[in-house]
Amino acid sequence: MTISSAFNNATGGLSASARMAEVVSSNLSNSLTEGYGRREVNLSSGLLGGVVLDGISRVVDPGILRDRRTADADVGSKQRGAQVLSQLEQAFGPVGDPSGVVGRLAALEQSLISASSRPSSDQRLNIVFSGLEGVTTALHSDDDAIQIQRQDADKAITADVKTLNSTLLQIEKLNADVSRLIGSGNDPSPVFDARQNAIDRLTSIVPLTEINRGRGQVALYTRSGVALIDGAPATFGFAHTGTIVAEMTLVLGALSGVTLNGEPLDLANGYGRMKGGSLEAAFTLRDQTLVGLQANLDKVAADLVKRFERPVTDPTLTLGDPGLFLDHNGAFDPLNIDGLSSRITVNTSVDPREGGALSRLRHGVNATASGPTGDNSQLQRWLSALDDPIALSVGGMARSAIEHGSDQVATVGRLRLNAEESLGFEIARYDSLKSAELSGGVDSDQELQRLLRIEQSYAANARVIQTLDAMMSRLLDI
Repeated sequence: MTISSAFNNATGGLSASARMAEVVSSNLSNSLTEGYGRREVNLSSGLLGGVVLDGISRVVDPGILRDRRTADADVGSKQRGAQVLSQLEQAFGPVGDPSGVVGRLAALEQSLISASSRPSSDQRLNIVFSGLEGVTTALHSDDDAIQIQRQDADKAITADVKTLNSTLLQIEKLNADVSRLIGSGNDPSPVFDARQNAIDRLTSIVPLTEINRGRGQVALYTRSGVALIDGAPATFGFAHTGTIVAEMTLVLGALSGVTLNGEPLDLANGYGRMKGGSLEAAFTLRDQTLVGLQANLDKVAADLVKRFERPVTDPTLTLGDPGLFLDHNGAFDPLNIDGLSSRITVNTSVDPREGGALSRLRHGVNATASGPTGDNSQLQRWLSALDDPIALSVGGMARSAIEHGSDQVATVGRLRLNAEESLGFEIARYDSLKSAELSGGVDSDQELQRLLRIEQSYAANARVIQTLDAMMSRLLDI
């Protein structure tokens, strides 16, 4: 080996050591930076000796990253469902809540018992009337709570679609930046970090698969193969609905669905193609889960209306006459149950404020004359109507009005509990995968050990140059 070759080798070693020290310092300074991929300097031996700097690689385990992103989508889906059901359960209140449907029905039952013991007391009849209004108020409140959650789900869809569109545009720009950096021979690792963070913002909304297209370019597809970005980004569309009522559904066209590149995703399998993230969860809540709970609540309201408009319950009624409870201003219509819990009211014939008379609670809704004030038979029939075991649907379990109300509260609680259990499992799975991902990141102890070795290498190469300089000086002195 000539002196010049030895000098070139040592100089190359110094350059490599300096570059490695720079990379280690970058790793240490970003050890807590989210989305930062640990860098490593790639070295190889030169054909004529010495060391060659082949470039800098960003260390990421694609398998763990893929699994962590899938878990992130599952957490996003379960978290949205658990949050909505928890809020709805709080709005409904527990079974013993005096302001809830069950509490109001229990208060109505007690007021009827009290009035039956002294039917001549207008004060006690007025308490019965207040109990009737309390039941309708509680049903209206529960209906409002469901519609508020459906509106919030609609807002969440709007936010998710906005995030999808804006982030996909960012990824398109980052792909272009990577291409330019690689073409100019610069390190694209910082752009890789930014792109990974951008993709991670999408994974909780829609579960996706990242495909390497070469030269640092990536494409993103959903689990079922819908292209989110492969060159050009997809464009999602959605029309937000400000106010939602029970009768408004996606099937009837009253609510918006999502469009993909201007084409609507069909109801049969469109949303299934986006399944697994918070976007699909919001649609499920708005158009299925909450609609189902609304239908159950409307059945409870329909059951109450029917219980009190039967001629056997009130002999002053004929078949088709409205009873104590009305569907807005009319009798029960079996073809118009949707939204009944928001329309149910107390018959004005027993409302003194509307020209009615409290005495009709004692003698019947359509009573034209006041009977004996001590007759409690009609009050007893009202009481029996509350307690009669009646099924809400064909094949359903026959239960009292209070028990049907309790079932509604219990259903929400059960759904919330199941959602939270599923969420707990998905969070545990996500945490374990996130830990596995972080274990492949920056280890401060290992980086410091690497820095010590770099220091030794730098000193050794510097010593070689110093020795060569001494040799040259000795030759020149001869």
